Amino acid sequence: MSNKPNYSYIGIATVILVFGIIFIPKIINRVSSDDVSRDESRSKAVTTQKSNLAYLEINNESKRVPAFSFVNQDGKTITNEDYLGKVYVVEFFFTTCPTICPIMNKNLVEVQEHFNDFQNFGIASFTITPEIDTPEVLKTYAENYGITNPNWHLMTGNEDAIYKLANEGFNLYTAKDETVEGGFEHSGNFALIDKEGYIRSRRDKFGNPMIFYNGLIPESVGVDEDGISQEITILKEDIAKLLNE
Repeated sequence: MSNKPNYSYIGIATVILVFGIIFIPKIINRVSSDDVSRDESRSKAVTTQKSNLAYLEINNESKRVPAFSFVNQDGKTITNEDYLGKVYVVEFFFTTCPTICPIMNKNLVEVQEHFNDFQNFGIASFTITPEIDTPEVLKTYAENYGITNPNWHLMTGNEDAIYKLANEGFNLYTAKDETVEGGFEHSGNFALIDKEGYIRSRRDKFGNPMIFYNGLIPESVGVDEDGISQEITILKEDIAKLLNE
């Protein structure tokens, strides 16, 4: 039997010993300082999940925004597909409205500012007086109200298509009425749409979808003279939920 040392084993043992001396204390230090867990958390993709917001259902089917195509304040054609992947608020208004529209749009500007850092948040404003509200008129209106969100489109187009979209597409009542101030009657509510184009809302105390959000009371007012509470705060909360889905 040979008494010569096996240099290959000695070499391996030396490498293992050196590794242990140099690297094991560093590994222990990283674990104790939580560096490993932080690195692992960085490598994981951010996961999202559905919120508890309800879907508006018609005939047991979730209501989705129908196809539309109109021209915005910049003369650009905007369709429902431009809003896919975005959470957005819908309103119907007109620039010469002497009553509720100014309140609604000031409230929406406040919402715009709240989500200023979110590129996937938008607003869709459809005029109900398209013969008056040309792209040029809408552009001036947007500038006067401080509308800066690139996903806030003020849209005009075919009158019949707009009214059908309001009453059937979003279930937001709109009609001509010469007996009321301004000559038009329309909802002061906002609709909230998720990234997939579905109408969403929170539920009321009875468990039913609220469907819409009152856009007529500023958040700063809190409760109006009729005892009705503002809903801008909960609109903001629910937009945030949908942005995280």
